Amino acid sequence: MASEIMTRKTVRAMTNAENTLLTAASGHTYTILNISLCETAGADEIFDLYIDPLAGSNDTYIYKAQALAANGTFEHTTRLTMLATDVLYGILASGGDVDVVITYLDQTL
Repeated sequence: MASEIMTRKTVRAMTNAENTLLTAASGHTYTILNISLCETAGADEIFDLYIDPLAGSNDTYIYKAQALAANGTFEHTTRLTMLATDVLYGILASGGDVDVVITYLDQTL
């Protein structure tokens, strides 16, 4: 039986290493409704946000070298679809501290 559940994922302190933000589970489709990034260390940041389809190696960028002001918040409000085993990644250009909140609809097939 199929189901739809609205849920969220939080990631504390995204850094300048590749950060796995969300992985779509097998048998599920995720519709991302909102991604909020908040800089918490008081320094301007640059970030990339990308999806790796089907847990492969073909990064598809949503944002590349996007600016985020010190103590600022960036909101992505365009819907994105993630299929089973897709992975959403984030990375900062330099050492920093950015919190991420992702709101999404989890649909089972």
